[in-house]
Amino acid sequence: MKNHSMHDHQHEHEHSHADRHHEHAASSVGVAEPRRDANLGENPAGSMFTCPMHPQIRRDAPGNCPICGMALEPVMPALDEGESPELANFRRRFWVTLPLTVIVTGLAMGAHQFVPEGLPYQNYIELALSSPVVLWGAAPFFRLGAQSVVNRSPNMWTLISLGVLAAFLYSVVATVAPHLIPEQFGSHGRASVYYEAAAVIVSLTLLGQILELRARSQTSAAIKSLLGMAPKTARRIGSDGNEEDVQISHVHVGDMLRVRPGEKVPVDGQVIEGASAVDESMLTGEPVPVVKQPGDKVIAATLNTNGSLVIRSERIGAQTVLSQIVQLVAQAQRSRAPLQRLADQVAGYFVAVVVIIALLTLVGWGLWGPGSSWTYGFVNAVSVLIIACPCALGLATPMSIMAATGRAATQGILYRDAAAIEAMRKVNTLVVDKTGTLTAGKPAFDRVLAAPDFDPDEVLRIAASLDQGSEHPLADAIVTEARRRQMSLSASAQFESSTGIGVTGTIDNRRVALGNTALMQAEGANVDPLAAEADSLRREGASVMYLAVDKRFAGLIAVSDPIKASTPEALASLRQSGLTIIMATGDGVATAASVAGKLGIQEFHGEVKPRDKLELVERLQRQGKIVAMVGDGINDAPALARADVGIAMGTGTDVAIHSAHVTLVKGDLRSIARARELSVATVRNMRQNLAFAFVYNALGIPLAAGLLFPVTGQFLSPMIAALAMSLSSVSVITNALRLRGGTKARSLPTPSA
Repeated sequence: MKNHSMHDHQHEHEHSHADRHHEHAASSVGVAEPRRDANLGENPAGSMFTCPMHPQIRRDAPGNCPICGMALEPVMPALDEGESPELANFRRRFWVTLPLTVIVTGLAMGAHQFVPEGLPYQNYIELALSSPVVLWGAAPFFRLGAQSVVNRSPNMWTLISLGVLAAFLYSVVATVAPHLIPEQFGSHGRASVYYEAAAVIVSLTLLGQILELRARSQTSAAIKSLLGMAPKTARRIGSDGNEEDVQISHVHVGDMLRVRPGEKVPVDGQVIEGASAVDESMLTGEPVPVVKQPGDKVIAATLNTNGSLVIRSERIGAQTVLSQIVQLVAQAQRSRAPLQRLADQVAGYFVAVVVIIALLTLVGWGLWGPGSSWTYGFVNAVSVLIIACPCALGLATPMSIMAATGRAATQGILYRDAAAIEAMRKVNTLVVDKTGTLTAGKPAFDRVLAAPDFDPDEVLRIAASLDQGSEHPLADAIVTEARRRQMSLSASAQFESSTGIGVTGTIDNRRVALGNTALMQAEGANVDPLAAEADSLRREGASVMYLAVDKRFAGLIAVSDPIKASTPEALASLRQSGLTIIMATGDGVATAASVAGKLGIQEFHGEVKPRDKLELVERLQRQGKIVAMVGDGINDAPALARADVGIAMGTGTDVAIHSAHVTLVKGDLRSIARARELSVATVRNMRQNLAFAFVYNALGIPLAAGLLFPVTGQFLSPMIAALAMSLSSVSVITNALRLRGGTKARSLPTPSA
């Protein structure tokens, strides 16, 4: 056995290991510092804005996307941000112009029923009423349409602007110079005008934008929820012992803070005094509170439930785990999914094709249509321009990604980008590390065996009494078990530690020795009665310590790295979903075989080096496997980076997390099954959105062009086209938002204790 002093370095590693977990994001995610602009002032989100459809567009001020014309959104939404200025602008224009639209439509549709010869100057009346709707209500559309032409990036605003302007300008000409309009373009003794079509298109487009902007605002709910967790104040303990409540921005590294029962932990830190159960479910998804004692780490925004804690501040502001999670979620939400490339390729040519179809519709009906053929051609061409707006196509995947990453964050799953979400569902082979992944990663009491004439409980009590002065992990495991059993420990005297052998001391006036076989030989204690049991325990990977009392062999205590309680359930779920599980560990082959046997893992590899793990992943990939690698240490980093999907345990090192595509905040393998289910649901949702957008346009454009007129005798009115265009975008967003609450077809598992 290794004696306690030999493990001092390992004990320090346990603490630094946790420290690195809290530091990892600072090295793996760039945090935008606030920028100060002479005109804009200071923006806490870094004054960066991006387009939800084209995340490559980044601007340091609000505006519109030069590609699609959509309003730019903050990269990082603020918790206290008010209503979208664009939403307020569209709402104001909608309600001001709606009464005029209703009147114009009423005159156009019903005036001839009461005055068969038509109202005097009806065209001029409609012109007067519709002009504010078109010239003021639609002003943002025309501005965005003009920008699309200047930027050589035709988009939905190009089509809407063309459709509205065509209907309105034609009507103006028909009003002020009716002699220029062919007779077949007239009805009821006057030239036909389409003021009501232009006005209704504007009103419906404004309504559609209002609904869309409201729905889009919900996609940032996850980030706002995370931001809302952060406490606003902290109770600082001064050097004189006095306490005061201060703003969280005034807390510095090294400050002593008190966290009372029912309060949130203000910053990341270390417990210095007190003990309490802390609810970390808001960050990890794990509902069971975690007991915190002096030396343990606490995370900002977690809830202190029942005891008072004094903590020392270690991470503040953008360096806290919560802040880094927010940054990771925002980064993933604004990334582009591979599936989006299809939509981008189609949209790139879409507008030009639609304009050509609209012109062909106009000319085709004008030359070969029946009756008032040019009138039909004009109306149908406008309908084509309106119904074919590609907004739904562009929103199909970004909205799904934003909703899915937000939901994943609430379950303790952090995706690095959209590509990771899409790739996760394809994984069919899972390579897992052992220590810290399948197992707890730190020593824990296994069992105690007593020699003849000794009681097992007394063996444990004596060993814990001797070890209670040590801070070594092996000693801590023994003392923790004794205290769990509520044993009364005795004080030790004449404590000595012998490097590589063990420890000795006096307990209740008896000489006690705890260590390896060499120490037992020195004490004259014969360990043969339990030699076979000791060998069996070592083959299973346990560390065995012998106890001698007054030079008589009393028994042995085994300490091992236990399998996590959640691991069997997690592996069963992963196998059920069709994954092949392979274990690769640096531990000995005997230990690997023992753990693999307990977990039912058929293929395992022991004594593997970092290079061996990397080669294992590459070999599986050459066999056509889609490989995910799960690990938590520096030695796992090369394999994590090479795997199709690298999955890092959030309790691991910063290097591992930086190399991975997915991070499990809690370090619970059950989250892999949840991540895979969410990947499947997200890709299915994106495909539904894309299919809807394609089918909508595939059916809508021919309908608008009037191809069904010979069969039905009906045209698709431009007004109906405008309504369908608006509702298509809203339906895509609404379908994406279903991911925030799971899906009926395949509900996502919820964390269990």
